[in-house]
Amino acid sequence: MKKKYFLGLSIFTVVIVFIADQLTKWLIVTQMTLGESFTVIPNFLAITSHRNDGAAWGILSGHMPFFYIITIVILIALVYFYIKEAQGQFMMQLSVSLLIAGALGNFVDRIFNGEVVDFIDTTIFGYDFPIFNIADSSLSVGVVLLIIVLVFTSQHEKG
Repeated sequence: MKKKYFLGLSIFTVVIVFIADQLTKWLIVTQMTLGESFTVIPNFLAITSHRNDGAAWGILSGHMPFFYIITIVILIALVYFYIKEAQGQFMMQLSVSLLIAGALGNFVDRIFNGEVVDFIDTTIFGYDFPIFNIADSSLSVGVVLLIIVLVFTSQHEKG
């Protein structure tokens, strides 16, 4: 039996997440000044105009050539993984699509702006979480979903 790809849904996922990410970043850049913030839900969620020239939490700040190279390598690896390992596995294809969308969203920022636009500012159980964006959310959800899929696939193959 031929294994199938949910390619249409995968492309749709990448496109929708990428557009949402870029549109929200454009709105932040054009409608807010850097550092400006407004509260959405008191003590939980604010929209804050922030920039990041590093990775998560500002790690490796100022090393753009590294990020260009590593993102291209990761995108190639994700496409390869999608083709070779995710056949017929909807959840795995969805998780890889979310990873691709997130990587592309932040890559475009780095290419055109030299930094990533962040704006989702949350406080969770009193912890002021680092400011992030839709691409970061897509990457996080994609990673968690992929781990869950891989764990359940591994357990299913053993049982």
